[in-house]
Amino acid sequence: MRGSAGKALPGGDSEGMEKIVEQGLLYDFYGQLLTAHQQKIYEQAVYDNFSMNEIAEEEGISRQAVHDLVRRTTALMQRYESRLGMIRRFRNLRETADCLCEAADGSGTREELAARVRELADRIRKELE
Repeated sequence: MRGSAGKALPGGDSEGMEKIVEQGLLYDFYGQLLTAHQQKIYEQAVYDNFSMNEIAEEEGISRQAVHDLVRRTTALMQRYESRLGMIRRFRNLRETADCLCEAADGSGTREELAARVRELADRIRKELE
């Protein structure tokens, strides 16, 4: 059974949306490190918006088991992020790319632009170390 499309977001506000975005990023970066079973349950809960009861029924396990698996899987991916920092690095590189675009669109002398581009390139190099 699929979850209904009209379900409210967890928290019902921007905090709930931020949680969903964070869960999506964690899964995008670290989902391949999970077992196939973890991936399936996590995708159903986060991406397909199935209820815990729907997943439990479909998988033949308890609602509590589904809840625990999603919670443990999220915690595992958060530990990966705390150790590897891939999402942090991604966000920093994206922010630096945005700064490069702003510099390209900004005014100033050729020398000022060159200095700004060098500064941003150094930020990228440091992030990649």
